[in-house]
Amino acid sequence: MTDIRIGIVGGGYMGKAHAVAFAAVGAVFDTALRPKLEMVCATSPDSAERYRQAYGFARATSNWRKLVDDPDVDAIVVATPQHTHRAIAEAAFALGKPVLCEKPLGASLADSHAMVAAAQAADAINMVGFNYIRTPASQFARQLITEGRIGQLTWFRGEMTEDFFADPTIGGWRGQGDANGCMGDLAPHMINAARALIGPITSLCASVETVHPERAGEAVTNDDQAQMMCRFENGMQGHMFFSRVATGRKMGYAYEIHGTKGHIRFDQEDQNAIHLYTTEGPESERGFRKILTGPAHPDYLPFCQGPGHGTGYQDQIIIEARDFLTAIHENRNIWPTFAEGLEVNRIVAAVMDSSRKQAWVNVADY
Repeated sequence: MTDIRIGIVGGGYMGKAHAVAFAAVGAVFDTALRPKLEMVCATSPDSAERYRQAYGFARATSNWRKLVDDPDVDAIVVATPQHTHRAIAEAAFALGKPVLCEKPLGASLADSHAMVAAAQAADAINMVGFNYIRTPASQFARQLITEGRIGQLTWFRGEMTEDFFADPTIGGWRGQGDANGCMGDLAPHMINAARALIGPITSLCASVETVHPERAGEAVTNDDQAQMMCRFENGMQGHMFFSRVATGRKMGYAYEIHGTKGHIRFDQEDQNAIHLYTTEGPESERGFRKILTGPAHPDYLPFCQGPGHGTGYQDQIIIEARDFLTAIHENRNIWPTFAEGLEVNRIVAAVMDSSRKQAWVNVADY
């Protein structure tokens, strides 16, 4: 086993999730590289020190450049707002350091292009934080599709719906700027899922709207929800809906996939189960089966030996940390890389443009 010293830029919601993940991943997966929480960066010296003590880092700073430049920091995790991602990643790559960056990759499509170019120029390990597709259930869904269990794929429906902004009296930074809108914040997760489960999206037609144009006396400058029809590279069609004002939905990362021999349904609010229908057997005995994840499913056993006991949100981040460490140890990039983040952001840009034009657009044009 070899130690690897981790620096995390950002100590809030996702900063804590990554700190916990890197503290636990060695024990969960018996990784060849064993992380040491070396340094955490936050916006002020007081908050940085508070996070250092709470999460177990050796050191703290309020200057992200100091963290990135420090020779005792071997790998960087970027868990800050989108508009900061590019500068931090480029600085790390200039030193040849591996980077795990939260989604969306950049605050703009131009940022994403630049970040991919920087990673390629440095030939550095890079990964973007799409964690939901890593649940044992969704990994199993990908496995079923690859094995042809539901036949030729014919239709995809996906949603990413939450209600944290359903109350129009809630204001603040989330109502400002495209990167903080529904398409910038929530939609990338389901777009990534669609690409992972079905494949590249070639064209789409979308409608984006701001449901509440004013919040707490301030004009809203971004979107609350959107929907799109799309066509995939394999020729099949699909539909996706994204919303941060979907009252009653807490973690509506959900999809259903139709095939000529079956159907798969999944909902992140019940993340330890997948619903499978197949056309096997007599018609009188056919129906959806609820399959509870267990040791027989991908990346479940390291967490628990009991079928149906379940994994949680934090476990997805631990799986992500395992993949990042494996990529560094084996010196090979593991999906999803920055290139996947760019492709997702390309689709986001196409959605916004399609809505403005009220027309179908080709994703390759962005």
